[in-house]
Amino acid sequence: MAVDHEALVAMLDRLKLTAIRDQLDEAARSEMTLREALAFFVGREIARRDERRIHMASKIFQFPFVRELDGFEFDAQPSLDPRQIRELATCCWIAHGDATLLMGPPGTGKTHLAVAVGREAIRQNYSVQFVTAATLVALLAKAHMDGTLEKQLRLLSRPKLLIIDELGYLPFEADAAHLFFQLVSRRYERGSILITSNRSVGEWGGVFGDPVVATAILDRLLHHSSMITIRGDSYRLREKRRSGLLQKAGSMLGATENTAQ
Repeated sequence: MAVDHEALVAMLDRLKLTAIRDQLDEAARSEMTLREALAFFVGREIARRDERRIHMASKIFQFPFVRELDGFEFDAQPSLDPRQIRELATCCWIAHGDATLLMGPPGTGKTHLAVAVGREAIRQNYSVQFVTAATLVALLAKAHMDGTLEKQLRLLSRPKLLIIDELGYLPFEADAAHLFFQLVSRRYERGSILITSNRSVGEWGGVFGDPVVATAILDRLLHHSSMITIRGDSYRLREKRRSGLLQKAGSMLGATENTAQ
């Protein structure tokens, strides 16, 4: 029985099987059996729906941008072991409630890796929340002032993976450090934390403004954890060097200083 193409497209649209609809021509050009064609169509539909789910979840979980591991320039960061990052992307550590610390100078790809791992966790049906350290501290401080700290801690304890980005760029107030400790304690051995930081753990006493609180936080984070340190140049500075912008800026600064003298 001949099937009208337009009628078939209309039926697929009605069922919201858009991936199958978009692959009709490709399947028609192949010589697949009925079983092979069915597997092909179903596979494409599942892939389309998974991408849609990841896209929506990334918005809900407040990822700042889309990044994948395939887009990371491992050659530009030779200190980083790609096998270690791919092992991280298996998300086995999330299942166990472990922590991961990504350390390194600004611009070396820590947030890229954190987002990529977070998106992989979504693919594996883990709940994820992304937040910068500054935003997190503001949330906890406001909740403390409003008398809703317990509620906020419960909310931040729900995601299976909590990604805290840019820890160390701004020092913590004393009260904020204690609030952060409460969150880490609440999630300890229950939910995973991934932290990116431009400071080594030896400097966290200064970050938190209290070596005792910093030690207590690290005691919990490092108990079941992986620590990955990137030692390399900033991507942004490297690109500017390639384009000659840094040399131009240096020359202009030198000319300005000479003129001032």
